[in-house]
Amino acid sequence: MLFAARRALLGRASLSINCRGRPGHFLSTLAILEQRDGQLNAGSLSAFTAAKKLGGTVHGFIAGSSIAAAAAQAAKVEGVEQIVTVENDAYEKGLPESYAPLLVENIKKGNYTHVVGGHTAFGKNVLPRVAALLDSQQISDITGIQDEKTFVRPIYAGNAIATVESSDAVKVITIRGTAFAPATAEAGSASIVPGADPKAGSTTEWLSEDLAKSDRPDLATASKVVSGGRGLKSKEEFDKVMLPLADALGAAVGASRAAVDSGYADNSLQVGQTGKVVAPQLYMAVGISGAIQHLAGMKDSKVIAAINKDADAPIFQVADVGLVGDLFEKVPELTEKVKSS
Repeated sequence: MLFAARRALLGRASLSINCRGRPGHFLSTLAILEQRDGQLNAGSLSAFTAAKKLGGTVHGFIAGSSIAAAAAQAAKVEGVEQIVTVENDAYEKGLPESYAPLLVENIKKGNYTHVVGGHTAFGKNVLPRVAALLDSQQISDITGIQDEKTFVRPIYAGNAIATVESSDAVKVITIRGTAFAPATAEAGSASIVPGADPKAGSTTEWLSEDLAKSDRPDLATASKVVSGGRGLKSKEEFDKVMLPLADALGAAVGASRAAVDSGYADNSLQVGQTGKVVAPQLYMAVGISGAIQHLAGMKDSKVIAAINKDADAPIFQVADVGLVGDLFEKVPELTEKVKSS
């Protein structure tokens, strides 16, 4: 049975919070950029978009080893005046024990009033330490900017919206990437200058990492996402059903927390309140019931399609298009039709 479902709007309350602090200075923002192995993380350019909405001067910051190419790319963003760089292997992995003092040193040197970074694993690891060292109250995961001191952020899994007003001298902010499109690196001509390097000692040492590698689009920035849930029953079935569909659509693969906890998919693929927040053009939920924690991570998608054998599953309340049926029959059939179209 195929049917169209009108997306239900989650009820949202409004909450105002005032963060105490000191009067600010002339408005200037430092956008924190992320890189890996000398390659700029394009998603981190969303920090520039948010910084430009604040007004005032906008600078970027990037640190690590072999960062010249990443800095040159960031310098092409229009409206950015300066890219501050620190070339040092000690900052390559973004360890907060060394990276936070580095940032604080450069924030004080530049006399910035705002610091903006992504609400990513890196941002959530480093920026709270920066805020603590600056004696500021961090404002996390914002989705809107009303003015230089007033910000909007979802709370309670998106069921309420908080309007936060801060008078801290330095406002430390993380942004939800899906709410601010990445700035394009085209016609800008920002200067690239060396930053201060305190060479602070660290109590931690980088040992190793085990990264999940994929040729598919990055989940956080993909325009199409197909996600599987507990209804797929096993990792073997998850791979057998979901991966061909993702390849046929040119989509990224996601998963519900239940699927990740059951071992069907890697935790880097988790979408939801405790995973990644995505807002692609198409989000396809397969075998996902639609718990509020999962909806918090994908409800801003432009088109939501759901396949589930339970016609009463909550996912259908937010879906634009729903298909009630056995996913083990319907998904392979859909995959073949996409391939032949």
